[in-house]
Amino acid sequence: MKKFYGVIILMMLMFSIVSGCSSSEESKTEEKAKQESVELTISAAASLQNALNDIKAAYEKEHPNVKIVYNFGGSGALQQQISQGAPVDLFFSAAEDKFDQLVEEGMIEKEKGTDLLANELVLIVPKETGKNIQTFEDLKKVEKLSIGTPESVPAGKYAKESLENLQVWKDVEQKIVYAKDVRQVLTYVETGNVEAGIVYKTDAMVSTKVDLAATAKEETHTPIIYPVGVIKDSAHQKEAQTFYEYLQSSTSMETFEKYGFKGVN
Repeated sequence: MKKFYGVIILMMLMFSIVSGCSSSEESKTEEKAKQESVELTISAAASLQNALNDIKAAYEKEHPNVKIVYNFGGSGALQQQISQGAPVDLFFSAAEDKFDQLVEEGMIEKEKGTDLLANELVLIVPKETGKNIQTFEDLKKVEKLSIGTPESVPAGKYAKESLENLQVWKDVEQKIVYAKDVRQVLTYVETGNVEAGIVYKTDAMVSTKVDLAATAKEETHTPIIYPVGVIKDSAHQKEAQTFYEYLQSSTSMETFEKYGFKGVN
């Protein structure tokens, strides 16, 4: 009988040890998974919103330990935030000059950035109510026109360049309702708060409430190029670099093209 009890006690002891080891291993595994989870912050031009959200869904499915967080806005405002130390991992700009400024400041290493996309500038009007506006020259007769603030919104800068080159700027300058980014311009036109707006072709394509009245000729404005790059001080260099490369993949480029963007190369 004593021998029997001894065996029972020994088995219970062994079970306790194995159970303890198992719990310890599970704890270590959970801790490791927690440590490997990464949140990447991407500051990106507002016009990229739809395409990047699609890319995010696909990427997170392939990389479950990575969470993508977007900060959309005007490229100028985003660039200033990064210059002032905002914790950002990648910058996806709608203008080369805003991107180049961060390169000059040493915030982005030149070899960790690339010109990825191109876009077009278009004139939009509210659907069915803006048929009397068919050219940029027709803007002389509108009461309200919306563009992005030229100093901080690249689309606004391109719009001003086009209007100046078409000899229309002086006629419309006092009628302009400035917006913080192209999506706000789009909203103003969709809601009828303005009679026309100037945005990227990609913005016009995602709305069912506006008509595309005209496309600006390329020679009337600076080329619309979208550079993207990894921020030098990113706390997640490896993961940021991997996502940067994913943005250049054929899968991502197909998504960008679906929304009207063109590849630069």
